[in-house]
Amino acid sequence: MLHALLASTVVPPDPFHAPGTEIFITHCWVGSGEWCMNRAMFWMVMSAVIVIGFFVLATRKSKLVPTGMQNLAEVTVDFVRNSVIMEVMGKGGLTFLPLLTAMFSFIFVNNIFGIIPGISFPTTSRMAIPIFLALMVYVIFNFMGVKSQGGLTYLKSVLFPPGVPWPIYFLVTPIELVSVFIVRPLTLSVRLFANMVAGHLILTIFAVGTYYLGAHFFFAEGANKLVGLFSIPAFAMLLFMMAFELLVAFLQAYIFTILTAVYIGGAMHPEH
Repeated sequence: MLHALLASTVVPPDPFHAPGTEIFITHCWVGSGEWCMNRAMFWMVMSAVIVIGFFVLATRKSKLVPTGMQNLAEVTVDFVRNSVIMEVMGKGGLTFLPLLTAMFSFIFVNNIFGIIPGISFPTTSRMAIPIFLALMVYVIFNFMGVKSQGGLTYLKSVLFPPGVPWPIYFLVTPIELVSVFIVRPLTLSVRLFANMVAGHLILTIFAVGTYYLGAHFFFAEGANKLVGLFSIPAFAMLLFMMAFELLVAFLQAYIFTILTAVYIGGAMHPEH
């Protein structure tokens, strides 16, 4: 009975085809052409709705002793305040607490979509979102540098760091120019994008492997049925990698946020 039920719902993939970049291709869910909303866009919008809704609900009826959502919201804000801003920018950076908290929360939610059953797609594995966030950071830290120091002074502090012998500037200045104004947005975006792509591929491989090997246990004949036993360690690895991806989702959100704080703080308060 059980065998017949499984036979009607599961077809063993034979021959096996390893997943590739096609798992990142999404089609229109709503609309078409220029007005197309695909899966990545939908979950990106939903992540913004989730973050905004979470903080609105958490602070709607604030209590002196926080519980539930309010407690989680305060833990998030305290984490960004104490572990990012105070460590990197000092008290002068508290102005950016709302921005950095929103950025950390938004990136974390987009990352964690990759391990939620039914979604299984981290939207930060599409380059558009990391590059947009990186360009936003690029505009903000350069704007704050110009605002705090003045345009010429800011360029001078970046291109000609103090304490360097003048002949060394022929080497240091081009490096600083490329590093600050070109490499920073690239490294910010590629680091987040590459980590989430790698994690998504690994989870997909173990999920497909579990299905493929498990199907052999029910449908293969003879000795080939024993191949299905390998679905057990494959499933165990899938669970382990999902837990590991939860850690990666947090770390990548934290790294992106703390580097943003470093760049803004460095632009506002250059080395002397």
